Amino acid sequence: MKPPRKPASNLLFKPTTYSRNHDKNPSLISQFSTPESHKLQSPPIIHLFSSKILPCSSLIPHNSHNLHSPYQPKPTSKITYCGCISPKHGSLCAKFLDSIGKTKPIFKPFHIDQMAPRFTQRRIFSSSKSDPIASDPVNVVSTVNSPLEGSSPLDAGSSIRKPISLWPGMYHSPVTNALWEARSSIFERLSDVPENAPRQSELVTKTPSKSRTSVLYKFSDDYILREQYRNPWNEIRLGKLLEDLDALAGTISFKHCSSEDSSTRPLILVTASVDKMVLRKPIPVDTDLTIVGAVTWVGRSSMEIQLEVMQSSKETSDPSEAVALTANFTFVARDSKTGKSAIINQISPETEKEKLLWNEAEERNKLRKKKKGEQKKEINDEEVKRLNELLSEGRVFCDMPALADRDSILIKDTCLQNSLMCQPQQRNIHGRIFGGFLMRRAFELAFATAYSFAGSAPCFVEVDHVDFLKPVDVGNFLRFNSCVLYTELENPAQPMINVEVVAHVMRPELRSSEVSNKFYFTFTVHSDALKNGLKIRNVVPATEEEARRVIERMDAERS
Repeated sequence: MKPPRKPASNLLFKPTTYSRNHDKNPSLISQFSTPESHKLQSPPIIHLFSSKILPCSSLIPHNSHNLHSPYQPKPTSKITYCGCISPKHGSLCAKFLDSIGKTKPIFKPFHIDQMAPRFTQRRIFSSSKSDPIASDPVNVVSTVNSPLEGSSPLDAGSSIRKPISLWPGMYHSPVTNALWEARSSIFERLSDVPENAPRQSELVTKTPSKSRTSVLYKFSDDYILREQYRNPWNEIRLGKLLEDLDALAGTISFKHCSSEDSSTRPLILVTASVDKMVLRKPIPVDTDLTIVGAVTWVGRSSMEIQLEVMQSSKETSDPSEAVALTANFTFVARDSKTGKSAIINQISPETEKEKLLWNEAEERNKLRKKKKGEQKKEINDEEVKRLNELLSEGRVFCDMPALADRDSILIKDTCLQNSLMCQPQQRNIHGRIFGGFLMRRAFELAFATAYSFAGSAPCFVEVDHVDFLKPVDVGNFLRFNSCVLYTELENPAQPMINVEVVAHVMRPELRSSEVSNKFYFTFTVHSDALKNGLKIRNVVPATEEEARRVIERMDAERS
Protein backbone atom coordinates (compact mmCIF):
# COMPACT_ATOMS: atom_id res chain seq x y z
CA MET A 1 0.00 0.00 0.00
CA LYS A 2 1.44 3.37 -1.01
CA PRO A 3 1.87 5.98 1.71
CA PRO A 4 -0.54 8.92 1.56
CA ARG A 5 0.56 11.68 -0.75
CA LYS A 6 1.83 14.81 0.99
CA PRO A 7 0.42 18.21 0.03
CA ALA A 8 2.34 20.26 -2.50
CA SER A 9 3.07 22.89 0.14
CA ASN A 10 5.40 20.41 1.84
CA LEU A 11 7.78 20.89 -1.07
CA LEU A 12 8.08 24.56 -0.25
CA PHE A 13 8.01 24.69 3.52
CA LYS A 14 9.56 22.48 6.18
CA PRO A 15 7.95 22.11 9.63
CA THR A 16 9.45 24.30 12.32
CA THR A 17 9.80 23.54 16.04
CA TYR A 18 8.80 26.21 18.53
CA SER A 19 10.20 26.41 22.03
CA ARG A 20 10.49 28.94 24.84
CA ASN A 21 13.82 27.59 26.07
CA HIS A 22 16.44 26.97 23.40
CA ASP A 23 19.05 25.72 25.86
CA LYS A 24 17.11 22.46 26.29
CA ASN A 25 17.00 21.84 22.55
CA PRO A 26 20.39 21.91 20.83
CA SER A 27 18.87 21.62 17.35
CA LEU A 28 17.56 24.37 15.08
CA ILE A 29 15.01 26.48 16.92
CA SER A 30 12.76 29.19 15.57
CA GLN A 31 11.20 31.38 18.25
CA PHE A 32 8.86 34.30 17.71
CA SER A 33 8.75 36.38 20.87
CA THR A 34 8.44 39.74 22.49
CA PRO A 35 10.59 40.79 25.45
CA GLU A 36 7.81 39.40 27.68
CA SER A 37 7.30 36.13 25.83
CA HIS A 38 9.38 34.14 28.30
CA LYS A 39 6.71 34.84 30.95
CA LEU A 40 4.02 32.91 29.08
CA GLN A 41 2.98 29.84 31.03
CA SER A 42 0.90 28.12 28.36
CA PRO A 43 1.48 27.24 24.73
CA PRO A 44 0.18 29.71 22.16
CA ILE A 45 -3.47 29.59 21.17
CA ILE A 46 -3.96 29.44 17.42
CA HIS A 47 -7.02 31.24 16.04
CA LEU A 48 -8.20 30.37 12.56
CA PHE A 49 -10.20 32.78 10.43
CA SER A 50 -12.23 31.76 7.46
CA SER A 51 -10.81 32.92 4.17
CA LYS A 52 -14.25 34.28 3.27
CA ILE A 53 -13.82 37.26 5.60
CA LEU A 54 -10.45 38.23 4.16
CA PRO A 55 -10.10 40.74 1.32
CA CYS A 56 -8.68 39.59 -1.99
CA SER A 57 -5.57 41.70 -1.42
CA SER A 58 -4.52 39.39 1.38
CA LEU A 59 -3.98 36.49 -1.03
CA ILE A 60 -0.33 36.51 -2.05
CA PRO A 61 1.00 33.75 -4.35
CA HIS A 62 4.16 32.17 -2.93
CA ASN A 63 5.48 30.48 -6.02
CA SER A 64 3.90 32.33 -8.90
CA HIS A 65 7.32 33.23 -10.29
CA ASN A 66 7.56 30.00 -12.28
CA LEU A 67 4.08 28.66 -12.90
CA HIS A 68 4.97 26.83 -16.11
CA SER A 69 7.91 24.83 -14.74
CA PRO A 70 7.27 21.07 -14.74
CA TYR A 71 9.08 20.83 -11.42
CA GLN A 72 6.99 23.49 -9.73
CA PRO A 73 4.06 22.39 -7.55
CA LYS A 74 0.70 24.07 -7.75
CA PRO A 75 0.65 27.71 -6.63
CA THR A 76 0.28 28.21 -2.92
CA SER A 77 -1.42 31.25 -1.41
CA LYS A 78 -0.61 32.91 1.88
CA ILE A 79 -3.64 34.20 3.80
CA THR A 80 -2.98 36.70 6.56
CA TYR A 81 -5.56 38.06 9.02
CA CYS A 82 -5.81 41.79 8.40
CA GLY A 83 -9.26 42.78 9.61
CA CYS A 84 -9.85 45.95 11.58
CA ILE A 85 -11.09 43.99 14.57
CA SER A 86 -8.42 41.99 16.35
CA PRO A 87 -9.01 38.38 17.39
CA LYS A 88 -10.71 37.49 20.64
CA HIS A 89 -7.34 37.03 22.30
CA GLY A 90 -5.73 40.31 21.25
CA SER A 91 -2.22 39.28 22.27
CA LEU A 92 -2.12 36.52 19.68
CA CYS A 93 -2.34 36.62 15.91
CA ALA A 94 -2.32 33.70 13.49
CA LYS A 95 -0.82 33.48 10.05
CA PHE A 96 -1.46 30.34 8.09
CA LEU A 97 -0.92 28.88 4.68
CA ASP A 98 -3.80 27.42 2.71
CA SER A 99 -2.76 25.29 -0.27
CA ILE A 100 -5.02 25.42 -3.26
CA GLY A 101 -6.97 22.21 -3.28
CA LYS A 102 -8.09 20.09 -0.36
CA THR A 103 -4.86 19.92 1.56
CA LYS A 104 -4.57 20.88 5.19
CA PRO A 105 -3.09 24.28 6.06
CA ILE A 106 0.27 24.77 7.74
CA PHE A 107 0.19 27.04 10.78
CA LYS A 108 2.82 29.44 12.09
CA PRO A 109 1.90 31.25 15.32
CA PHE A 110 3.06 34.76 16.12
CA HIS A 111 3.16 36.24 19.64
CA ILE A 112 2.33 39.95 19.56
CA ASP A 113 2.27 42.16 22.61
CA GLN A 114 -0.21 45.00 22.08
CA MET A 115 1.69 47.09 24.59
CA ALA A 116 4.83 46.97 22.45
CA PRO A 117 4.87 48.64 19.02
CA ARG A 118 7.30 46.07 17.58
CA PHE A 119 8.57 42.58 17.99
CA THR A 120 11.67 40.67 16.95
CA GLN A 121 12.08 37.26 15.49
CA ARG A 122 14.95 35.36 17.10
CA ARG A 123 16.48 32.45 15.27
CA ILE A 124 19.07 30.45 17.14
CA PHE A 125 21.46 28.56 14.84
CA SER A 126 23.71 26.85 17.36
CA SER A 127 24.20 23.47 18.95
CA SER A 128 26.02 24.86 21.96
CA LYS A 129 24.52 26.43 25.04
CA SER A 130 26.42 29.68 24.63
CA ASP A 131 24.62 32.78 23.39
CA PRO A 132 25.43 33.16 19.68
CA ILE A 133 24.28 36.75 19.60
CA ALA A 134 27.07 38.02 21.82
CA SER A 135 29.79 37.06 19.34
CA ASP A 136 28.24 38.61 16.24
CA PRO A 137 30.65 41.19 14.75
CA VAL A 138 28.11 43.24 12.77
CA ASN A 139 25.38 45.48 14.21
CA VAL A 140 22.33 45.39 11.98
CA VAL A 141 19.44 47.84 12.19
CA SER A 142 16.11 46.52 11.01
CA THR A 143 12.44 47.31 11.52
CA VAL A 144 9.75 44.75 12.26
CA ASN A 145 6.35 46.27 12.86
CA SER A 146 3.45 44.82 14.77
CA PRO A 147 0.29 44.69 12.65
CA LEU A 148 -1.60 46.06 15.67
CA GLU A 149 0.50 49.15 16.37
CA GLY A 150 2.44 51.90 14.60
CA SER A 151 5.92 51.52 13.17
CA SER A 152 9.09 52.22 15.09
CA PRO A 153 12.69 51.25 14.26
CA LEU A 154 14.59 48.94 16.54
CA ASP A 155 18.18 47.82 16.80
CA ALA A 156 18.24 44.11 16.04
CA GLY A 157 21.77 44.04 17.49
CA SER A 158 23.08 41.31 15.20
CA SER A 159 22.39 39.57 11.94
CA ILE A 160 21.26 36.47 13.85
CA ARG A 161 18.22 38.35 15.24
CA LYS A 162 17.45 39.93 11.90
CA PRO A 163 14.04 38.70 10.68
CA ILE A 164 14.37 36.23 7.85
CA SER A 165 11.19 37.68 6.33
CA LEU A 166 13.16 40.85 5.57
CA TRP A 167 16.01 39.15 3.71
CA PRO A 168 14.45 39.14 0.23
CA GLY A 169 14.54 42.55 -1.38
CA MET A 170 16.84 44.15 1.19
CA TYR A 171 19.47 46.15 -0.64
CA HIS A 172 22.22 47.13 1.74
CA SER A 173 24.53 44.52 3.17
CA PRO A 174 24.84 44.39 7.00
CA VAL A 175 28.42 45.66 6.76
CA THR A 176 27.40 48.63 4.62
CA ASN A 177 24.63 49.49 7.05
CA ALA A 178 27.04 49.33 9.99
CA LEU A 179 29.57 51.53 8.17
CA TRP A 180 26.96 54.11 7.27
CA GLU A 181 25.74 54.13 10.85
CA ALA A 182 29.28 54.89 12.03
CA ARG A 183 29.71 57.51 9.33
CA SER A 184 26.47 59.30 10.16
CA SER A 185 27.53 59.60 13.81
CA ILE A 186 30.50 61.69 12.66
CA PHE A 187 28.11 64.30 11.28
CA GLU A 188 25.52 64.29 14.04
CA ARG A 189 27.07 67.40 15.50
CA LEU A 190 26.80 69.08 12.08
CA SER A 191 23.10 68.40 11.62
CA ASP A 192 22.11 71.85 12.86
CA VAL A 193 24.71 73.79 10.86
CA PRO A 194 22.93 76.47 8.76
CA GLU A 195 23.29 76.50 4.98
CA ASN A 196 25.17 79.81 5.03
CA ALA A 197 27.78 78.51 7.49
CA PRO A 198 31.39 79.19 6.43
CA ARG A 199 33.56 76.44 5.03
CA GLN A 200 36.50 75.03 6.94
CA SER A 201 39.28 77.63 7.04
CA GLU A 202 41.99 75.92 9.06
CA LEU A 203 43.24 72.61 7.65
CA VAL A 204 44.50 69.82 9.86
CA THR A 205 47.39 67.50 9.06
CA LYS A 206 46.57 63.93 10.01
CA THR A 207 48.44 60.65 9.97
CA PRO A 208 47.14 57.56 8.11
CA SER A 209 46.51 55.87 11.45
CA LYS A 210 43.81 58.46 12.25
CA SER A 211 41.66 57.19 9.40
CA ARG A 212 42.59 53.49 9.55
CA THR A 213 39.45 51.37 9.84
CA SER A 214 38.90 47.62 9.76
CA VAL A 215 35.84 45.43 9.29
CA LEU A 216 35.65 41.83 10.50
CA TYR A 217 33.39 39.27 8.86
CA LYS A 218 32.99 36.41 11.35
CA PHE A 219 31.81 33.91 8.79
CA SER A 220 32.94 30.97 10.91
CA ASP A 221 30.54 31.90 13.74
CA ASP A 222 27.68 33.74 12.05
CA TYR A 223 25.60 31.40 9.92
CA ILE A 224 23.23 34.08 8.61
CA LEU A 225 26.04 36.46 7.67
CA ARG A 226 27.71 33.58 5.84
CA GLU A 227 24.54 32.85 3.91
CA GLN A 228 24.16 36.50 2.90
CA TYR A 229 27.57 36.47 1.21
CA ARG A 230 27.60 32.95 -0.26
CA ASN A 231 27.57 32.46 -4.03
CA PRO A 232 26.54 29.22 -5.80
CA TRP A 233 30.16 27.96 -5.73
CA ASN A 234 30.55 28.36 -1.95
CA GLU A 235 32.75 31.42 -2.33
CA ILE A 236 32.08 35.04 -1.44
CA ARG A 237 29.80 37.14 -3.61
CA LEU A 238 32.31 39.55 -5.08
CA GLY A 239 29.61 42.02 -6.08
CA LYS A 240 28.60 42.46 -2.44
CA LEU A 241 32.26 42.69 -1.45
CA LEU A 242 32.77 45.54 -3.95
CA GLU A 243 29.77 47.25 -2.40
CA ASP A 244 31.30 46.95 1.07
CA LEU A 245 34.70 48.16 -0.15
CA ASP A 246 33.16 51.36 -1.51
CA ALA A 247 31.26 51.92 1.76
CA LEU A 248 34.41 51.39 3.82
CA ALA A 249 36.44 53.74 1.58
CA GLY A 250 33.74 56.38 2.04
CA THR A 251 33.82 56.00 5.82
CA ILE A 252 37.62 56.37 5.83
CA SER A 253 37.43 59.52 3.69
CA PHE A 254 34.86 61.00 6.09
CA LYS A 255 37.16 60.31 9.03
CA HIS A 256 40.07 62.06 7.36
CA CYS A 257 38.10 65.13 6.27
CA SER A 258 36.18 65.66 9.52
CA SER A 259 37.16 68.62 11.66
CA GLU A 260 36.53 69.65 15.24
CA ASP A 261 34.93 72.93 14.22
CA SER A 262 31.17 72.38 14.35
CA SER A 263 30.42 75.85 12.97
CA THR A 264 31.64 75.03 9.45
CA ARG A 265 29.59 73.27 6.79
CA PRO A 266 30.49 69.66 5.95
CA LEU A 267 31.98 68.48 2.66
CA ILE A 268 30.44 66.18 0.07
CA LEU A 269 32.77 63.25 -0.63
CA VAL A 270 32.19 61.11 -3.73
CA THR A 271 33.98 58.22 -5.42
CA ALA A 272 35.89 59.45 -8.48
CA SER A 273 37.56 56.24 -9.69
CA VAL A 274 38.83 52.81 -8.72
CA ASP A 275 42.23 51.67 -9.95
CA LYS A 276 43.23 48.10 -10.74
CA MET A 277 41.87 45.64 -8.18
CA VAL A 278 43.48 42.18 -8.50
CA LEU A 279 42.13 39.05 -6.84
CA ARG A 280 45.17 37.10 -5.66
CA LYS A 281 43.39 33.99 -4.42
CA PRO A 282 39.85 32.62 -4.07
CA ILE A 283 37.88 33.82 -1.04
CA PRO A 284 35.89 31.00 0.58
CA VAL A 285 32.86 32.03 2.61
CA ASP A 286 33.40 29.73 5.59
CA THR A 287 36.56 31.47 6.90
CA ASP A 288 36.69 34.81 8.74
CA LEU A 289 37.50 37.81 6.57
CA THR A 290 38.99 41.21 7.44
CA ILE A 291 39.13 44.44 5.41
CA VAL A 292 41.61 47.09 6.51
CA GLY A 293 41.99 50.51 4.91
CA ALA A 294 43.43 54.00 5.40
CA VAL A 295 44.14 57.20 3.50
CA THR A 296 47.54 56.83 1.78
CA TRP A 297 47.75 60.02 -0.31
CA VAL A 298 46.11 63.47 -0.31
CA GLY A 299 46.12 66.19 -2.95
CA ARG A 300 44.35 69.53 -2.91
CA SER A 301 40.78 68.21 -3.11
CA SER A 302 41.28 64.49 -3.74
CA MET A 303 42.61 61.57 -1.76
CA GLU A 304 43.54 57.95 -2.37
CA ILE A 305 42.46 55.19 -0.02
CA GLN A 306 44.01 51.73 -0.09
CA LEU A 307 42.01 48.74 1.12
CA GLU A 308 43.29 45.22 1.77
CA VAL A 309 41.05 42.17 1.99
CA MET A 310 42.74 39.56 4.18
CA GLN A 311 41.82 35.97 4.92
CA SER A 312 44.19 33.79 6.90
CA SER A 313 44.32 30.01 6.77
CA LYS A 314 45.86 27.34 8.94
CA GLU A 315 48.26 26.29 6.18
CA THR A 316 50.00 29.67 5.91
CA SER A 317 51.51 31.87 8.60
CA ASP A 318 53.02 34.56 6.35
CA PRO A 319 50.92 37.79 6.66
CA SER A 320 51.58 38.69 3.02
CA GLU A 321 49.94 35.45 1.90
CA ALA A 322 46.79 36.37 3.79
CA VAL A 323 46.08 39.32 1.44
CA ALA A 324 43.43 38.18 -1.03
CA LEU A 325 42.69 41.51 -2.73
CA THR A 326 44.04 45.08 -2.80
CA ALA A 327 42.05 48.07 -4.04
CA ASN A 328 42.80 51.79 -4.47
CA PHE A 329 39.84 54.19 -4.36
CA THR A 330 40.08 57.86 -5.32
CA PHE A 331 37.65 60.23 -3.60
CA VAL A 332 37.10 63.92 -4.33
CA ALA A 333 35.67 66.60 -2.04
CA ARG A 334 32.98 69.07 -3.08
CA ASP A 335 31.63 72.08 -1.25
CA SER A 336 28.12 71.25 -0.04
CA LYS A 337 26.88 74.75 -0.97
CA THR A 338 28.64 75.60 -4.24
CA GLY A 339 29.38 72.10 -5.56
CA LYS A 340 32.91 73.16 -6.46
CA SER A 341 36.09 71.37 -5.38
CA ALA A 342 37.05 71.93 -1.74
CA ILE A 343 40.43 71.84 -0.01
CA ILE A 344 40.82 68.94 2.42
CA ASN A 345 43.06 68.02 5.34
CA GLN A 346 46.60 67.00 4.48
CA ILE A 347 48.38 63.78 5.44
CA SER A 348 51.72 63.10 7.11
CA PRO A 349 52.99 59.50 6.64
CA GLU A 350 55.00 58.19 9.59
CA THR A 351 56.25 54.66 8.96
CA GLU A 352 58.38 53.45 6.06
CA LYS A 353 55.43 51.54 4.61
CA GLU A 354 53.20 54.60 4.76
CA LYS A 355 55.87 56.66 2.97
CA LEU A 356 56.22 53.97 0.29
CA LEU A 357 52.45 53.90 -0.26
CA TRP A 358 52.42 57.71 -0.51
CA ASN A 359 55.13 57.65 -3.22
CA GLU A 360 53.29 54.97 -5.20
CA ALA A 361 50.05 56.93 -5.00
CA GLU A 362 51.85 60.11 -6.08
CA GLU A 363 53.11 58.34 -9.22
CA ARG A 364 49.61 57.11 -10.03
CA ASN A 365 48.24 60.61 -9.61
CA LYS A 366 50.87 62.04 -12.00
CA LEU A 367 49.99 59.36 -14.54
CA ARG A 368 46.28 60.20 -14.27
CA LYS A 369 46.97 63.89 -14.82
CA LYS A 370 49.18 63.10 -17.80
CA LYS A 371 46.50 61.02 -19.48
CA LYS A 372 43.84 63.62 -18.73
CA GLY A 373 45.99 66.44 -20.06
CA GLU A 374 46.84 64.70 -23.30
CA GLN A 375 44.87 66.25 -26.12
CA LYS A 376 43.49 64.04 -28.85
CA LYS A 377 46.04 63.96 -31.60
CA GLU A 378 45.48 63.13 -35.22
CA ILE A 379 45.69 59.43 -35.93
CA ASN A 380 49.12 58.39 -37.23
CA ASP A 381 50.10 55.69 -39.72
CA GLU A 382 50.82 53.12 -37.00
CA GLU A 383 47.39 53.53 -35.44
CA VAL A 384 45.77 53.31 -38.86
CA LYS A 385 47.56 50.00 -39.39
CA ARG A 386 46.35 48.66 -36.03
CA LEU A 387 42.78 49.70 -36.80
CA ASN A 388 42.83 47.98 -40.18
CA GLU A 389 44.25 44.79 -38.68
CA LEU A 390 41.47 44.66 -36.11
CA LEU A 391 38.78 45.45 -38.68
CA SER A 392 39.98 43.04 -41.38
CA GLU A 393 38.43 39.96 -39.81
CA GLY A 394 35.32 41.86 -38.76
CA ARG A 395 34.66 42.90 -42.37
CA VAL A 396 34.57 39.23 -43.36
CA PHE A 397 31.82 38.63 -40.77
CA CYS A 398 29.83 41.55 -42.18
CA ASP A 399 30.38 40.91 -45.91
CA MET A 400 30.86 37.11 -46.11
CA PRO A 401 29.46 35.61 -42.90
CA ALA A 402 29.41 32.07 -44.34
CA LEU A 403 33.20 32.20 -44.77
CA ALA A 404 34.01 33.80 -41.39
CA ASP A 405 36.25 32.05 -38.90
CA ARG A 406 34.16 29.85 -36.60
CA ASP A 407 36.63 30.42 -33.76
CA SER A 408 35.87 34.16 -33.76
CA ILE A 409 32.81 36.24 -32.90
CA LEU A 410 31.82 39.89 -33.32
CA ILE A 411 31.73 42.20 -30.30
CA LYS A 412 28.09 43.04 -30.94
CA ASP A 413 27.14 39.37 -30.61
CA THR A 414 28.43 39.20 -27.01
CA CYS A 415 26.33 42.09 -25.66
CA LEU A 416 23.93 41.97 -22.72
CA GLN A 417 21.81 44.74 -21.23
CA ASN A 418 20.12 45.55 -17.94
CA SER A 419 17.80 48.46 -17.15
CA LEU A 420 16.38 49.67 -13.84
CA MET A 421 14.83 52.60 -12.06
CA CYS A 422 17.00 54.03 -9.26
CA GLN A 423 15.05 53.72 -6.02
CA PRO A 424 15.33 55.73 -2.77
CA GLN A 425 16.57 52.61 -0.95
CA GLN A 426 19.73 52.74 -3.11
CA ARG A 427 20.78 56.27 -2.17
CA ASN A 428 23.75 57.26 -0.02
CA ILE A 429 23.77 59.78 2.81
CA HIS A 430 24.03 62.61 0.26
CA GLY A 431 20.85 61.53 -1.52
CA ARG A 432 22.66 60.23 -4.63
CA ILE A 433 22.79 56.60 -5.76
CA PHE A 434 25.39 54.69 -3.77
CA GLY A 435 28.53 53.99 -5.83
CA GLY A 436 28.85 50.52 -4.33
CA PHE A 437 25.41 49.63 -5.69
CA LEU A 438 26.51 50.64 -9.20
CA MET A 439 29.68 48.57 -8.89
CA ARG A 440 27.76 45.52 -7.73
CA ARG A 441 25.21 45.71 -10.54
CA ALA A 442 27.96 46.26 -13.12
CA PHE A 443 30.01 43.32 -11.82
CA GLU A 444 27.04 40.95 -11.82
CA LEU A 445 26.18 41.91 -15.41
CA ALA A 446 29.84 41.51 -16.44
CA PHE A 447 29.90 38.06 -14.82
CA ALA A 448 26.76 37.05 -16.71
CA THR A 449 28.29 38.37 -19.95
CA ALA A 450 31.47 36.33 -19.49
CA TYR A 451 29.38 33.29 -18.48
CA SER A 452 27.18 33.40 -21.60
CA PHE A 453 30.23 34.00 -23.81
CA ALA A 454 32.49 31.26 -22.46
CA GLY A 455 29.85 28.61 -21.81
CA SER A 456 31.33 27.90 -18.38
CA ALA A 457 31.27 29.67 -15.02
CA PRO A 458 34.00 32.35 -15.22
CA CYS A 459 36.62 33.12 -12.56
CA PHE A 460 37.06 36.76 -11.59
CA VAL A 461 40.62 38.03 -12.09
CA GLU A 462 40.60 41.82 -11.66
CA VAL A 463 38.78 45.10 -11.91
CA ASP A 464 40.82 46.96 -14.49
CA HIS A 465 39.37 50.39 -13.91
CA VAL A 466 36.16 52.15 -12.85
CA ASP A 467 35.26 55.73 -13.77
CA PHE A 468 32.50 57.68 -12.02
CA LEU A 469 31.87 60.39 -14.60
CA LYS A 470 28.48 61.79 -13.53
CA PRO A 471 26.36 61.35 -10.40
CA VAL A 472 23.26 59.19 -10.57
CA ASP A 473 20.16 60.52 -8.81
CA VAL A 474 17.14 58.82 -7.28
CA GLY A 475 14.48 58.35 -9.96
CA ASN A 476 16.96 58.14 -12.85
CA PHE A 477 16.35 55.56 -15.55
CA LEU A 478 19.64 53.64 -15.60
CA ARG A 479 20.78 51.22 -18.27
CA PHE A 480 23.86 48.99 -18.18
CA ASN A 481 25.31 47.82 -21.51
CA SER A 482 27.98 45.12 -21.45
CA CYS A 483 30.08 43.32 -24.03
CA VAL A 484 33.23 41.22 -24.33
CA LEU A 485 35.61 43.86 -25.66
CA TYR A 486 38.50 41.52 -26.48
CA THR A 487 40.11 38.25 -25.39
CA GLU A 488 43.73 37.37 -24.68
CA LEU A 489 44.53 33.88 -25.94
CA GLU A 490 48.34 33.91 -25.89
CA ASN A 491 48.38 31.67 -22.82
CA PRO A 492 46.15 28.64 -23.60
CA ALA A 493 46.21 27.58 -19.93
CA GLN A 494 44.67 30.88 -18.79
CA PRO A 495 42.73 32.76 -21.47
CA MET A 496 41.53 36.21 -20.45
CA ILE A 497 38.07 37.63 -21.12
CA ASN A 498 37.90 41.44 -20.94
CA VAL A 499 34.39 42.78 -20.34
CA GLU A 500 33.27 46.39 -20.68
CA VAL A 501 30.19 47.71 -18.87
CA VAL A 502 28.89 51.22 -19.58
CA ALA A 503 26.13 52.80 -17.49
CA HIS A 504 23.81 55.33 -19.14
CA VAL A 505 21.43 57.72 -17.40
CA MET A 506 18.45 58.06 -19.73
CA ARG A 507 15.85 60.82 -19.55
CA PRO A 508 12.95 59.87 -21.84
CA GLU A 509 11.16 63.19 -21.21
CA LEU A 510 14.17 65.10 -22.54
CA ARG A 511 15.13 62.44 -25.10
CA SER A 512 18.68 62.42 -23.76
CA SER A 513 21.18 59.80 -22.59
CA GLU A 514 24.46 60.40 -20.76
CA VAL A 515 27.28 58.06 -19.76
CA SER A 516 27.59 58.03 -15.98
CA ASN A 517 30.04 55.18 -15.36
CA LYS A 518 32.49 52.91 -17.16
CA PHE A 519 33.63 49.59 -15.72
CA TYR A 520 36.25 47.18 -17.01
CA PHE A 521 36.52 43.64 -15.66
CA THR A 522 38.73 40.66 -16.51
CA PHE A 523 37.69 37.02 -16.14
CA THR A 524 39.14 33.62 -16.96
CA VAL A 525 37.77 30.06 -16.79
CA HIS A 526 38.54 27.07 -14.60
CA SER A 527 41.37 24.82 -15.71
CA ASP A 528 39.06 21.78 -15.47
CA ALA A 529 36.81 23.27 -18.15
CA LEU A 530 39.81 23.78 -20.46
CA LYS A 531 40.92 20.19 -19.89
CA ASN A 532 37.44 19.04 -20.90
CA GLY A 533 37.77 20.75 -24.27
CA LEU A 534 36.39 24.25 -23.62
CA LYS A 535 37.76 26.75 -26.12
CA ILE A 536 37.54 30.53 -25.80
CA ARG A 537 36.79 32.34 -29.04
CA ASN A 538 38.51 35.40 -30.43
CA VAL A 539 36.45 38.61 -30.34
CA VAL A 540 36.73 41.07 -33.24
CA PRO A 541 35.28 44.56 -33.83
CA ALA A 542 33.00 45.31 -36.76
CA THR A 543 33.16 49.14 -36.71
CA GLU A 544 35.91 51.71 -36.41
CA GLU A 545 34.41 52.96 -33.13
CA GLU A 546 34.65 49.46 -31.63
CA ALA A 547 38.23 49.08 -32.88
CA ARG A 548 39.21 52.37 -31.25
CA ARG A 549 37.75 51.25 -27.92
CA VAL A 550 39.72 48.01 -28.09
CA ILE A 551 43.00 49.80 -28.85
CA GLU A 552 42.39 52.37 -26.10
CA ARG A 553 41.75 49.63 -23.55
CA MET A 554 44.78 47.59 -24.62
CA ASP A 555 47.05 50.62 -24.32
CA ALA A 556 45.64 51.44 -20.88
CA GLU A 557 46.44 47.89 -19.75
CA ARG A 558 50.06 48.17 -20.87
CA SER A 559 50.65 51.58 -19.22
